[in-house]
Formats: sequence, structure tokens, C-alpha cells
Amino acid sequence: MMDLATQLWNLKEEASCSICLEYFKDPVIIDCGHNFCRSCITQSWEGRDENFPCPQCRKISSGRNFRPNRQLGNLVEMLNQLHLPPVKPQGENLCEKHEEKLRLFCAEDQKMICLVCRESKEHKTHSASPIEEAAEECKVNLQKWPCLLKKEEEYVLESKVKEEEQYKNMRDKLRTEQQKIESEFEKLRQLLKENEQKLHEKLEEMEKKITMVENANITKLSNQITSLNALITEIEKKCELPVCEFLKDVGSTLSRCNNEKLPYTEAQMKGCKVMVTLDPDTAHPELLLSEGRRRVREMDTAQTLPDTPKRFSEYSCVLGSEGFTSGRHYWEVQLLQEGEEWALGVAAESVNNKGEFTWSPEEGVWAVQGLKGRYEALTSPETPLSPREKLLKLGVYLDYEGGQLSLYNADFMELLYTFPQAPFTQRLFPLFYLWGGAELRLV
Repeated sequence: MMDLATQLWNLKEEASCSICLEYFKDPVIIDCGHNFCRSCITQSWEGRDENFPCPQCRKISSGRNFRPNRQLGNLVEMLNQLHLPPVKPQGENLCEKHEEKLRLFCAEDQKMICLVCRESKEHKTHSASPIEEAAEECKVNLQKWPCLLKKEEEYVLESKVKEEEQYKNMRDKLRTEQQKIESEFEKLRQLLKENEQKLHEKLEEMEKKITMVENANITKLSNQITSLNALITEIEKKCELPVCEFLKDVGSTLSRCNNEKLPYTEAQMKGCKVMVTLDPDTAHPELLLSEGRRRVREMDTAQTLPDTPKRFSEYSCVLGSEGFTSGRHYWEVQLLQEGEEWALGVAAESVNNKGEFTWSPEEGVWAVQGLKGRYEALTSPETPLSPREKLLKLGVYLDYEGGQLSLYNADFMELLYTFPQAPFTQRLFPLFYLWGGAELRLV
């Protein structure tokens, strides 16, 4: 049961105007059912001819409709005669600035506020809702994450098992080869002793490299599993907290859920490899496609082709035949001739085939460009790239649900650039741009 101090506090609060925070003076009731001092509500609505909002719940009244609340006025009069001492309820959640009960949750600032804060300049233009409604909405949003994260965990576990099996097979092959070498050298030890030692050293070096890569990848995946488990446990515990404790840093937890991303390994990416073919209906007339639609080069003169709705007319581009609306996909491109300029990546279905467009994610294009020996990511502005070797073969990795596109120097699996995470909303097609004699082949 509530103690006396809490009961007195609640009684005084119910008898106080939420605008002036004093006992009601000449109380009136408006259409939504809330009460205010006549002078306070009149001043709040001053200068309005229509759409009169309630200062407490923000519900709109069509006119200046309020009626005297004589019963509430009599109650306030009796409370004034009691001369109650100032009290504060124990354990009550109060605004540190105004010492008023925290009733609302500010969506912009992700914090609980009182009714006085709601009318201040700091929060007046912000969206706010009762803390119970805000807690329920956040809880619903947060509770969807354990299921998604568990699926991600299953994917990581599966990848870990595959990689461990792959490294085991590699070791088995090495041991088999080593036994074969030892058997052959047993017969020719005197003649081939020096060569035997060199081959053993080479095998040991290969083992070291395999172990080094294995340890790095398995450790990375194990750490990711641990991180996902910890986040799932934290969410489950947080959802059991009282409303006020739950809301204190719920924004931080949601942000961590949205930003939890897996490291992509070479095995994971190549496990998602897809067969990309070129769409002849989109090819610019100056692009010549091979019979199998896996090779294309730029020519000096344009061909006579039907002007299909999808055909590029301004830039010498061609799209892949298949678009993607979900999943993870990887493909590789061999640069046979760099020419003067080329670009690789993906384009949204809405890209402007018939005119000029800005080569940037804002226009639905995510791509890396090569221009006379220089490389850059086509962002706004462009981002210079410095690969350790000349680019001869590129890998493109698309994580549709993850909202990411990464491009690699496929010869070394060196990451060239990952575009900032952003939700994809359209079908995405592989994009190829060639100029000045450039030629490429899908591998």
C-alpha cells in the first residue's frame, strides 16, 4: 500500500494545474477531459482562431470550449483550508529540473520528461508520448531482435563448421603429400637429400600460413558468436526490467542491435558466388557482348540496335540479367583491357537509362571506378582508393539485408571499399561501365 506522503502528493498533484503547477484557480474542463485554471488555458490559446490543442495530451479542440468545474473548485478550496505541508513521495520518479512526475517520453532525445519539460523550448517541437505507450512500443521493437540475432548466430556456426572441415581436409592432403615425399626420398635419399629438405621447408611454410589464416578466421567467428550471445542475453534481461529502468538507455541497445554486423570471410563470400550474365537489352550501342553474354568490350563506333526501354543511351553501360531483392551474392570480373575508364558495382532498378545521372548512392549507383591508373569509390565526393597492386580482377559482394556493398581486389581478397550501411529498397542489378577501349570478362 502507498504511504501517506505518496497519497498526499498524488492528491495535491490532481488538484494542481499542469500549466502553472499551482492549485487550480477557477478550474475549467476542456473537451478532452483535462482541467486547467481559466486564466492559464485562456493564455495558452491566446492568438488562436482554430485548432486549440490541449497542453497536456495535445488533442485538438475545434473551438474555445471549456466549462467551469465547480466540484474540482470546491475540492481545491478544501485543500487550501487544510494547509497541507509540502511532501514528496518516496521512490517517485521526478524530473530533476522541475521536480514534477515523469509522465512522457521524448522520442527525439530518448529520455523521460515531465509536463513542464514538454512545454519548454527544448522539447516543444519534439514528438512525445506517455511513458507506458513509449515503453510498449520500444519493447515490441526490441523483442524482434533475439530471433533475428539467433538466425545470424546459426549462420556463423554453420560457417565455422565449414571452415574447420576445409582446414582439416587441407591438413589431410598435406600429410598425404608429406608421406609420399618421404617414401620417394627414402629410395633416393643420398641423391636427393638436399631437394627433400627444401620440399619439407616449403610444406612447413604452407602449414604455417594455413594455421595463421585458420586461427584468424576461427577466432573472428568465435568472437562474433560470443558477442551475439551477450547481446541476446542483455536484451532478454532488459525486457524484464521496470518501465523506467527499461527506458533509460534503450536507444543505445537498439543502436547496437542495428549496428551488429558479421565480418565477411573469403569462404563466406565465395560460398555466395553467383553466375552473372549480361543483359543485351540494356547494353549501350557502343558495347559489344560475347555470344555467352559473359564478356563485353567498348567500341569506337555504335551498332544499330533497337531502342529498348532499358537500353542505356547516354553512358556506355550494361546491366546484369538478374536483379537481387534479398540475400548475399558475390561475383568476380576480370579486366582484360583497362581502356581509358571503367566502373563496376550495382545499380538500382530506377537508374536513369536514358539520360545523365550522378554516379553516387544518392542516385542509386554504388560503384568503384578506374580512371587512367587511378582508382576511387563513386561517393559524393569521390573517395580515393590505394590498392597495393594494380587491379586486374575485382570481386563484388552484395549483402542486401545488411544494406552493404563491398568491392575487393580478388587476386588478394584485399578490401577496396565498403559503402556505408544503408537499407536497400529496390531491385539491384550488377553494373558495368566501359570507355576508351575497355574490355572485361565475368569469371
